Amino acid sequence: LTETTPKPLIKIGPKNFLERSIELLIKIGVEEIVLNTHHLSNEIEKFINKKIYKVSISLIKEEELLDTGGGIFNGTKHFKDEPFFVLNPDTIWNKNYYEELKVLENFYFASKKPVLLLVNKNKSYDKSFKGDFNFTNHETVTREKNNNYIFTGAQIINRSVFSEVKENFFSMNLIWDQLIQKKTLFAKESNQTFFHVNNLKIFKELE
Repeated sequence: LTETTPKPLIKIGPKNFLERSIELLIKIGVEEIVLNTHHLSNEIEKFINKKIYKVSISLIKEEELLDTGGGIFNGTKHFKDEPFFVLNPDTIWNKNYYEELKVLENFYFASKKPVLLLVNKNKSYDKSFKGDFNFTNHETVTREKNNNYIFTGAQIINRSVFSEVKENFFSMNLIWDQLIQKKTLFAKESNQTFFHVNNLKIFKELE
């Protein structure tokens, strides 16, 4: 499927992954969106140019892949010290996430600490996930041998989390591990069934 269509433009039901992501961000009051693109980025640009959104949407194309952390770091330079949501578009976002992202937002503004939206792996449609994190009292994030929570693909951070990074290419796991070590990574729990499109089999089942 992705040989001809970039993954964010693949449809599940009447909307593609990117539309679902953008509409959720607009619903919670985000006014400026940056799309980090690489594969078939011209198709994403064409799609955005055809749509009429009441928010600013800009595209940044990674000429070479920068991994999950490098992509965010590169794409948010003009946000300076302002906090921002990061939304991965291969989760199937819907309006039921509105309240949960608001909880994330309220937590961030009260604590000024990076915060992830996690879901118990029992709530995942795809049972292949082994778990990414645990969190104590449903707030401070830890990583252990057995992890019961999956990262949904939603987080609020600001660029200060990248202060110790010297490379352009790096994973968000590096950043999360640094924050976990300092006990400064927090989380809130999602109660939604987690639909994440990991492969063609899952896509066809969800379709």
